[in-house]
Amino acid sequence: MPAPAALPTPTPRPWPWRKVPVGPPVAAGWGAYPYVPPPPRSLPVRLLAPVVSLAGLAAATTYVGLVDPNRPGHYPVCPLLRFTGLYCPGCGGLRCVHALAHADIPAALGFNAFAVAMLPVVAVVWLRWAVRTVRGLPRTSVADPRLVRALVAGIILFAVVRNLPFGAFLAP
Repeated sequence: MPAPAALPTPTPRPWPWRKVPVGPPVAAGWGAYPYVPPPPRSLPVRLLAPVVSLAGLAAATTYVGLVDPNRPGHYPVCPLLRFTGLYCPGCGGLRCVHALAHADIPAALGFNAFAVAMLPVVAVVWLRWAVRTVRGLPRTSVADPRLVRALVAGIILFAVVRNLPFGAFLAP
């Protein structure tokens, strides 16, 4: 007995309310169509995010520079320090920013040396972001994952050393 003839498979149809792009599919599978990038945005629109982030940072720095964190009652106490007596990597950060706002670099280093050391890194990352934005280049990852791991390891090492007896000079 001969095998029955194969019935043709019907082509899938979209629902009536779906808009289907015109043109043949490019990638594997039904419904895959080429990516059409949006039109380029104008320079002021592209610069909005870097400028707003810099303005926010400047506003926060101005506030901390005007309202002294050394006087009690203006800022909350670090919860880790309050409940465990240990300094976190950010302890002394507000006093460090206050000292930097008043151009007192030795005092800022005494409050949080790691924060002072990271300021050039933050400046380079922001500058790279702004330049890429001006040039219209796509957003990419800021750093190599190895550098991110090194930064996290540095933060952990700083937190541990500043709580040990020989690292007391790093405590705020």
